[in-house]
Amino acid sequence: MQMLPRAVLVRVKRVVSRLRRAAASEMYAFWSRRPVDRNVVLYESFSGNGMLCNPEAIFRGLREAPDFTHLKHVWVLAREDENPTVVHEFARDSSVRFVRPNSLGYYRALATSGFLINNATFPVQFNKREGQVYLNTWHGTPLKRMGFDIGDPASRVGNVIRNFLAADYLLAANRFMTEQMYESAHLLRNIYRGEIIEEGYPRIDRQFLDSSGVASMIETLEGAGLPIAGRKIILYAPTWKGESFAHPRDDADELLGRVTELESLIDTTRYVVLLKVHQVVYRFAAARADFRGSLVPNEIPTNAVLAATDILVTDYSSTFFDFLATGRPIVFLTPDIRDYAGYRGLYMEPEEWPGPVVHTVSELATELNFIARSGPRPEITQNYIAMRNKYSGHEDGRATERIIDIVFRGRRDGYTVAPVARDERQSVLVHVGSMKPNGITTSALNLLNSIDHRRYDVSAVFSNSRVPVALENQAQIHPSVRQFVRVGGMNGSKVDHLKRRLHWYRGDLSAHSRDSRQKRLWDEEWTRCFGDSRFDYVIDFSGYGPFWATLMLHAPLAKRSIWLHNDMVADAQRSNDGRRRLLKSLSSVFSLYREYDNLVSVSPALEEVNARELARFAPREKFVSARNLVDSARIRRAAAVDLREAVLDDPTDTAPDWLDSLAGESSLVHFVTVGRLSSEKNQVRLIRAFAQLHKQRSDTRLVIVGDGPLRTTLEGLIREVGVEESVALTGHRYNPYAIMAAADCFVLSSDYEGQPMVLLEARILDLPIITVAFGSARDALPEGTGLIVPTTDQGLAAGMSAYLSGSVPTVKFDDQAYNAEALDEFESAIGATLTRR
Repeated sequence: MQMLPRAVLVRVKRVVSRLRRAAASEMYAFWSRRPVDRNVVLYESFSGNGMLCNPEAIFRGLREAPDFTHLKHVWVLAREDENPTVVHEFARDSSVRFVRPNSLGYYRALATSGFLINNATFPVQFNKREGQVYLNTWHGTPLKRMGFDIGDPASRVGNVIRNFLAADYLLAANRFMTEQMYESAHLLRNIYRGEIIEEGYPRIDRQFLDSSGVASMIETLEGAGLPIAGRKIILYAPTWKGESFAHPRDDADELLGRVTELESLIDTTRYVVLLKVHQVVYRFAAARADFRGSLVPNEIPTNAVLAATDILVTDYSSTFFDFLATGRPIVFLTPDIRDYAGYRGLYMEPEEWPGPVVHTVSELATELNFIARSGPRPEITQNYIAMRNKYSGHEDGRATERIIDIVFRGRRDGYTVAPVARDERQSVLVHVGSMKPNGITTSALNLLNSIDHRRYDVSAVFSNSRVPVALENQAQIHPSVRQFVRVGGMNGSKVDHLKRRLHWYRGDLSAHSRDSRQKRLWDEEWTRCFGDSRFDYVIDFSGYGPFWATLMLHAPLAKRSIWLHNDMVADAQRSNDGRRRLLKSLSSVFSLYREYDNLVSVSPALEEVNARELARFAPREKFVSARNLVDSARIRRAAAVDLREAVLDDPTDTAPDWLDSLAGESSLVHFVTVGRLSSEKNQVRLIRAFAQLHKQRSDTRLVIVGDGPLRTTLEGLIREVGVEESVALTGHRYNPYAIMAAADCFVLSSDYEGQPMVLLEARILDLPIITVAFGSARDALPEGTGLIVPTTDQGLAAGMSAYLSGSVPTVKFDDQAYNAEALDEFESAIGATLTRR
C-alpha cells in the first residue's frame, strides 16, 4: 500500500484533531445546560495519571468526615489497569466512580459536579459554571522556575493561567508559593479574584504516620515486588526532564544506570534504593522489566513512601520541600545542573539547599556513606533548619482537615485565607491582533512598551500561534505586561454556532447582546478565557476581526474602546484580486460600533473621515483620536547595525547588487521606501515617477523594501520602463532601518495610510521625506517638515527632483515630546480618569 504524502498526513491529522475538539466542546456544551449537583466532587490529578497528590488526600479526608457521607466522588483515571489497587478498593462502593479523560462521563462530571479539585489543569474546554466551587491545589512548592519566569511563549502557560483565574481557591503550601509562583510567576497580582489558602499541603499529612502506619507502608511496598527486607529506604525521586510537560524526555536508561551504580557503592545489606519517578515519565520505566525490584508503582502516593523513607535523593523536584517536614536527610544529585538551570532556571542557588549537592553517583555514594556513619554534615544543618521553618511551617499532619473546613464547611476564622496582593493601578486589557509583522503589531508593541506601568496594570491578549515571527514579536512585549494567549475554541452547541456564523455572513453581529442564547455563548467564552477577572478598560487595538471585536464587548463593567487604523469604510470597499476581502468582516465590526464607548482613529484627519463615513453606525461623540507611539530607541539601535550584517543573514549569502552602492562610498543618490508590495501602497506610481526622474538624473537609485502580492507586477513594470539597473526590490527585511539610514531620502507613494508610522520612523532617522497627499499625511508631517506632493506620477517625480535641488525641509523630531502627547491622547481616548504625574 502506497504511503500518503507527509503534507496530506499533516492535514488529515489536523482535521481529526479539530473533529475531536469539536466533539469535546459539543459534549461539554450539552452537559453545561444541566443542573450543577452540589453533592458531587470531581477529582483530577496529573491529567488522570492516578489517585494521587493533594486531591487524593482531600478525597480520603472527606470520606472519613462524618458530615460528608452524602457526597458522591468522581475520579479521573486515564488507565484503570494501571491503578488496580484503588480500582479494587472502591469496586463495590457506589459513592465512588471512575471516568476516563475526554470521555462523555468526564465532560458530564466536569460540567455538573458541585466541587472540582485538580492539582494541575482541566482541559481547554473547561469553563467554571455558576454554582461550582473550584480548588486548584497545584502539585508542589517550585524550586525550578515557573510560568512567565521561564521566559517561554505565553502559549506554554495559557491553560494554566486560565485554570488559576477560574479557581475559587488556590492552595499554597507556604508564603513563597503565594508570592513567587502565583502572584509573580503567573502574574495573578491584581486580577485573580479568588482566594489563596496558606494552610499546608494535604498530601504531606501522609508523612506523619505512626510506627504501625510506616510498617503498613513497607508491607505495601513489598507487596508491589520491592524487596525491603528490613533495610532502610533510600528513595531516589528525580523530576521530569524536557522542554514540555506534555512531552517529557525518556531518561529511563540514565535513571536505571544511576540506581545500579549506586547500589554497587553502598552497603545494600543496610539500605535499599527505590526509584520514584515523576508521574509524566512513569510509563517509560514501567514498560521495562529491568526496573522491577526498584520502581515504586505510580499508584502508591509519593508522600506515603516518604513516610517510610530514611534518606531522600532528588534533583530539582518539589518533593524535597515535602520531605523537609520529616527532618530526615536529603542529598541532591544534579549531573545536569548547568544545562538545567540554563534552560529552566532555579529560584534558589544550590548553596542554599538543605543537603549536599553532588554531580556524580560516586559523589552521591560518598555522601550517603557519610550520613550512614555520622549523620548529616553540620554545615548543612543551618540550611535545613532555615528552609524547614520557611517552607514547612504549616505542616503538622492536619492540613487536610483545615482545607476541608475552608472549602467545604465555609469556616475561615483562624485560617490563612486571603486574596492576592493588589495595588492602586487601573487595569487595561489590550487585544493586539495576530502579532505578525505589520503596522498594527508595531504600534501595539510601542504602546505596550511605552505606557506607564507604574500607573496601569496592563494585559495583552492574542490568539495562539506557532508562527516564528509572531513568537518573536510576543517576546518583545514589555515584561510588566501580562500575556494571555487564547487556547482552545468556543464551547456551545453547533446550532448556536451556526446562528453566530449566519449573523456574521449577513454583516450584523448585534444579536450577540440581543439574543439570550447568543449572549450566553459569548459571556461563557469571556469567562473561559479570563475567568472572573475584571478590567477597568478593554481595547480591541486590532479593530479588524469580528470575533475579538465581539468578545471585548462581554468584559464586565469595563470601558470599551476599539481602534480604527484607517479609513474603515474605504478599507471595506477596497478590492484585492477582484474580491473585497474585508467587506463581510468589517461590515460585521461596524455593526458593533454603537456598543463601544470609544471609536479611536489613529490621527485627527482619520477621526473626521471615520466619523463622517460611519455616522449611521455610531454617534459623532464616540469618535476620538489618539496617535500611535514610536519606539525611537529600538529604531535607532537597529539603524546603527552594520548594513551588510543587517542584510546578509549568513556569511555565505551573495550580496545583492544594490548593497555595494548603498553600503559603500558612492556619489549615487538613493531614494528608499518601505512597505508591503500591495495596491494601496501604490509602488507602481513610485516606479513610474522614478523612471521620469532617472531620465534626467542617471545617478539616482530607488530601493523598495518589502514583499507582497504585487511583486511580480512590479518586476514587470521595472523591466517595462527600463530601470532594471537602478531599482532594487529587496524583499522582506527584518531590519529595514539599517537600509533606511543608509539611504538619502525617504519617499512614500501610498493611496492611503491610517497613521503613516513609516513616516515617523523616517523622521526618527532624520531622513528628508517626500510623500503624496493622502488624507493623514499632514498629521505625520507638520508644517515645515518634508514635502507633500500631488498624488500623481508627475507630482512624485517633481518631489524627488525638489530633493535633488535641496528644497525638501527637515526638522529634528522630538520623539519624547511626541510620545508624551500621544500617551495623553491614548488616556483621553479610552476614558482614563487618571491624570499624568
